[in-house]
Amino acid sequence: MQQASDYELELMKVIWDNGGTALYAQIYAALEEKGICWTKNTIITLLSRLIDKKLLKANKIGHRNKYTALVSADEYQGVQAESFLDKFFEGNAKGLVAALIQNELLSEDDFEELKQYWQGGDAADA
Repeated sequence: MQQASDYELELMKVIWDNGGTALYAQIYAALEEKGICWTKNTIITLLSRLIDKKLLKANKIGHRNKYTALVSADEYQGVQAESFLDKFFEGNAKGLVAALIQNELLSEDDFEELKQYWQGGDAADA
């Protein structure tokens, strides 16, 4: 699976948040709500790149395009997390967790929630 650029990922998030499909007008409105004011050409170019990367498909509805995500947010996140882990930590998750703790990016509460999750408990948002 190809990686989306940061800007492309913003569009994917909008589409995922809209149930996996969206019309251009819905995408534009959602971006505007987030304070992102891109031109129509920029948005169309980014959508075209996502289609080329097989992350989106477009279906014509009259004169409009309906954009549909071909991968879920969870699937994309999982693939990207694995890629990051391989690229920076040679697949060693323990190294990643150690770096998070060392750089104070993983709190003691986060760690306890993760332990509970791994032990089969019901951790919130883990």
